Amino acid sequence: MTGEYRHIPVMINEVLAELDPKPGEVVCDCTLGGAGHSVEMAKRIQPDGLSLGIDQDDMALAAASERFEREVPGAEHRFLKGNFGSLDELLVQAEVPGVDCFLFDIGVSSPQLDIPERGFSYHEDAPLDMRMDPGNNTQTAAEVINNYNEADLTRILRVYGDEKFASRIARQIVRTREKAPIETTLQLVEVIKAGIPAAGRRHGGHPARKTFQALRIEVNHELDVLDQGLRAAIRWANPGGRICVISYHSLEDRIVKHVFSEMSQGCVCPPDLPVCVCGHVPIVDVKTRKPLVASDEEVGLNPRARSALMRVAVKRDVSQEGAN
Repeated sequence: MTGEYRHIPVMINEVLAELDPKPGEVVCDCTLGGAGHSVEMAKRIQPDGLSLGIDQDDMALAAASERFEREVPGAEHRFLKGNFGSLDELLVQAEVPGVDCFLFDIGVSSPQLDIPERGFSYHEDAPLDMRMDPGNNTQTAAEVINNYNEADLTRILRVYGDEKFASRIARQIVRTREKAPIETTLQLVEVIKAGIPAAGRRHGGHPARKTFQALRIEVNHELDVLDQGLRAAIRWANPGGRICVISYHSLEDRIVKHVFSEMSQGCVCPPDLPVCVCGHVPIVDVKTRKPLVASDEEVGLNPRARSALMRVAVKRDVSQEGAN
């Protein structure tokens, strides 16, 4: 099964340039996947560095272990099963005092898209699942589709999918499920098509793309998890530690931008106060005021890099600043 778990690491050159992993450092790939990014970072932290990897997918963990043994034999690594929303608990489990490089490559991985039975793809027929970790996350996309009321379906399609025809699709879903449950991906695709006017189906890519994205985000609570994980990474980063996040749509990028902006904010007292009373000090410096994007050459080789947006922040040495 692990042989199917292939993943082309997005913006690998930019990741290595921005994180700049050095010999002896601790790096943490919070979205391990097939370990494409992690292997390259591991090569740069040898001989005494430590690679941490987090993934909630057993297939990914197995594939990553095999790849490390093959490409960086002897490299110290600890791969942990879990979701980066639980980063605090996972790093306690890893028994590390701090981390020098954090990487988040957000979004569904290529293998999950490509393996039909996972239910992420609107091109292949499969049960409506979409769970990143089927063992722990009990709510499936089928349960969302068949149990949410029309208003809630409209909300998640509009907010998480930016779907122009959200209300029409939601109405069509409710009408269809009154006759029989919607249980497979291609069943849902047909319902979505029926809810979109013919003119609307002729533009903007596959008509089901936005709905499937919205369902995936809802099923896996992706936006809440991103906020939690990113704040935890900033807490655990060593002074000078780098945090790099690659996101793939505006909702994710907005969360990253907001957290980095909030954590880089200094004094927020009114300007007429003679001394600061808020005690707010910046925790990070933001390196990317605008997100970095993949090169045209990379997009040509890996179309999934087209929507990638990278933001980077560096942990400040707050204790040293306070001493001064």
